[in-house]
Amino acid sequence: MADAGASMTLATISLIGFALLAGFYLTTLNALWTLISVTVTAVLVSQLLRKLRRRDALTERRVCVLVLGDIGRSPRMQYHALSLSKHGYSVTFVGFPGTKPHQDVIGDERITIIPITELKGLQVGPRVVSYVTKVILQSLQLLLVLLKTDVQSHILMQNPPGLPSIVVTWLVCGLRGSRFIIDWHNYGYTIMALSHGPDHPIVRLAQWYEQLFGRLSSHNLCVTNAMKEDLQNNWNIRATTLYDKPPAIFKETSVDLKHQLFMRLAKTIPQFRFCGERPGDETERTAFSCRDPSDFSVTLTSGRPALLISSTSWTEDEDFSILLKALEDYEGFVEAGASLPSLVCVITGKGPQKDHYRKLIDTLRFAHVKICTPWLEAEDYPVLLGSADLGVCLHKSSSGLDLPMKVVDMFGCCLPVCAIHFYCLHELVKHEENGLIFKDSEELSGQLKSLLWDFPDCEDEGKLGQFRRNLRASGGQRWDQNWDQNVLPLLTAP
Repeated sequence: MADAGASMTLATISLIGFALLAGFYLTTLNALWTLISVTVTAVLVSQLLRKLRRRDALTERRVCVLVLGDIGRSPRMQYHALSLSKHGYSVTFVGFPGTKPHQDVIGDERITIIPITELKGLQVGPRVVSYVTKVILQSLQLLLVLLKTDVQSHILMQNPPGLPSIVVTWLVCGLRGSRFIIDWHNYGYTIMALSHGPDHPIVRLAQWYEQLFGRLSSHNLCVTNAMKEDLQNNWNIRATTLYDKPPAIFKETSVDLKHQLFMRLAKTIPQFRFCGERPGDETERTAFSCRDPSDFSVTLTSGRPALLISSTSWTEDEDFSILLKALEDYEGFVEAGASLPSLVCVITGKGPQKDHYRKLIDTLRFAHVKICTPWLEAEDYPVLLGSADLGVCLHKSSSGLDLPMKVVDMFGCCLPVCAIHFYCLHELVKHEENGLIFKDSEELSGQLKSLLWDFPDCEDEGKLGQFRRNLRASGGQRWDQNWDQNVLPLLTAP
């Protein structure tokens, strides 16, 4: 039905184009042909709008969720889709394929994923030509994809990236009578400024674009109160703060599930394997845990290394040299005789700077620190967070106005965090309450030393244990309740 409607729409657009061209030629003849041309064009435009806005009984229960990025690496938009489905909405999820989305999204009958291709511009000539042609091609593709779908009551779009999706989505919503919601995760122009500089013409243009077209949405969501105030004060855009909250899958992991995960990871990641197998010993062991063959009970070994985890998109707003230098200092503490455990540092994620840091990691020669950089399946990631001893966050917001979702997920698993300082981080990380905030590698290495002293005894008695108890006690709102309070009213409002 949607494909047939799209064919009719394209035919009508073609007729309008033909009428305009014919009119342009015929208007050179006399006024009568001018009148005929204008009348035909008006009729065709009216017919097109009727087709584009044709609604049915299910229109108000359909929502499009749009991200001009990898769907599998867009957890917040996946959570939006799942929340919409739980409330009976049919969801068209548009974005780039690549990383596998969470199984709950894939298996949901109300969610239909429509993949779009990340297009490239012309690969000859100046870079600006490549960039402009890429924007044009991506705009045309997105326009056709959105027009092929059934009419939606709302289109919920992630920004960034917002070029060209903001203007295309606004146009489609105007043509089809849908309401347009932007979910502001950050500002795209501040991310561009990391590589081009804040005064680059393309950064200035991107800022103007976001400000102009961001005002044209029906509703706006944002991730912090600081961003809400900034949108209002500088761009006159009113937004509702929807803090990232962990869904129910992020929770502390039982000892048995920890062991199962460690056994799976040990098959491909050497850092999780037990070293020192004894002939005839039937005990199932990993670097952190063991299962007794007599009663199948699982325990965490007393001499195990501490499990440190950091997740990243390997982008310019995260300087992992800070963590690597802190780990060098930590190695020195252990070599000097400090009562500290060995460390297994897991850095998860994909991104453009991963190869750069992998090469740096390969040059390090540690005896007491092991580093691995795996990519985890969506189902394994929360289990690993719930199994870790300490999290580290190096996200330094390009705008200073967004918060790292990775810390939200860690807190959902009651995992204490050391996070690098930036403006508005206090909205999430409470220093000396649920974690620690640092400014450089020296401060981070000192925090690792203080938190992991006498590990694993410090899990109960030390500051690390206190932070975990505080996280358990605070509980905190989960994604579903947060979404129901802040987003559902926007969808049901007249």
